[in-house]
Amino acid sequence: MSAGDSPTHDVKDEKDDIDSSYKPPPEKSLDELLNADKQDESLQKYKEKLLGEATSGKIIFDEADPRTVVVKQLALVVADRPDVTLDLSGDLTQLKKQVFSIKEGVSYKIRIDFMVQREIVHGLKYVQKTFRLGIPVDKMTHMVGSYPPKLEMQSYTTPAEEAPSGMLARGTYSVSSLFTDDDKHEHLKWEWTFEIGKDWKE
Repeated sequence: MSAGDSPTHDVKDEKDDIDSSYKPPPEKSLDELLNADKQDESLQKYKEKLLGEATSGKIIFDEADPRTVVVKQLALVVADRPDVTLDLSGDLTQLKKQVFSIKEGVSYKIRIDFMVQREIVHGLKYVQKTFRLGIPVDKMTHMVGSYPPKLEMQSYTTPAEEAPSGMLARGTYSVSSLFTDDDKHEHLKWEWTFEIGKDWKE
């Protein structure tokens, strides 16, 4: 398999990535949260601050889209450079044709922009596996958190990572990304490619 080919891995391996000894609390709907402890005025004010506009009714920005979490884009964030973005709202099969160019040794972050509608989403996770020549070389899992429905875009940015450097590190890498949650709902799964070079490609 060449470096730009799609990585392959079995379903069991994928499930193991998001399994842990952590047991999430029972999931509550937005209505259940809003109606609980109504006699506690300070708690109600806290919930209004936390949930914002969701307290005034169910937030739905697209009636035709049944999803709770709609992932819009992934951005590569490097200081003093414009963000490079992948549009995740279209044909995901085309993403592998776009190649992120990264200068070796540079510090970068990955930002995911998404929208939440209808209900609170609990325990979002971002799982990323990186392959080179079809061989797994890195895996990371980030706890993104729980988010209320909003009409505005919401974002999660990973901690800074340092791109590998040196002649052996240069080349093309395939990435398999998964946006999931405590209940193992796959909100979005996509594959993309980046290339580490001696310098930036302008």
